[in-house]
Amino acid sequence: MTQAVRASAPTLGEETRAIAVRPWYRIPTLVIGLGLAVAIAGLALLAPVLTPYNPTMQNLNQILLPPSSAHLLGTDQLGKDVWAELLYGARVDLQIAFIAMLLPLVLGTTFGLLSGYFGGVVDAVVMRAVEVIVAFPVYVLIIAFVFVLGPGATSIYIAITLVSWVSYARISRGEMLVAKTQEYVLAARSAGLSNVRIIGRHILPNTVTQSIVFATSDVVLNLLMIVTLGYLGLGIPPPSPDWGRMIYQGQSFLTTNWQLSTIPGVAVVIVGLALSLIGDGLADLLRRE
Repeated sequence: MTQAVRASAPTLGEETRAIAVRPWYRIPTLVIGLGLAVAIAGLALLAPVLTPYNPTMQNLNQILLPPSSAHLLGTDQLGKDVWAELLYGARVDLQIAFIAMLLPLVLGTTFGLLSGYFGGVVDAVVMRAVEVIVAFPVYVLIIAFVFVLGPGATSIYIAITLVSWVSYARISRGEMLVAKTQEYVLAARSAGLSNVRIIGRHILPNTVTQSIVFATSDVVLNLLMIVTLGYLGLGIPPPSPDWGRMIYQGQSFLTTNWQLSTIPGVAVVIVGLALSLIGDGLADLLRRE
């Protein structure tokens, strides 16, 4: 009887492997989120195929036209094709949102790991810097930085990096405080491995998952920030298409041409929904049971 129970019960290693290889396609939120993300990325990448119009070309003879077979979403107050602006605007805004996530991810994770691992002066310096930044509203701080630096992609990258790294630092520091007390870290220290190798080879792979999950939500926040800056006139300068500027310019025509502001606003919501579902799905996939 004991042997039969022992044979039917999985070992710890077998249970861990079962969790690790849990199929992603059985997580509905992840599947739906990935499907939406692939569709959005496909529309943006195939913009030259999906529309014959230049998103920056004005035609004052065709201003504020309603949706038709020639112009799927109509034209704006300058005669530009709204469908073309939407697709090419997705290219610009999503590219900036993703790139603006990478540098804070790297810097914040690095500072957080070093802070949690070494403690002492390193931890005090990093955490004081974090406390200074989190004392201010994130959006107000980013808008202030961009206002000082001037509109443009470079200013947005700098402003978001100066503010967003703190979230990753706090996440990775908390993970490090737990990980450095684990037996595999203590064994690595006893074996005489260098701190660089212990952090990079052993601790980082076991602590970075939470930062990656948060990064999907961070892209959503970056996109909202980019759209907000565009709405305020601090985003990507014209003539480059931008969803935030489309929303601002179209609000004067809501009663007659509602699609000018509504469509880019709906696009932001759909992208945010897709990335949020991916984040929730990744959290379920990587959750330690």
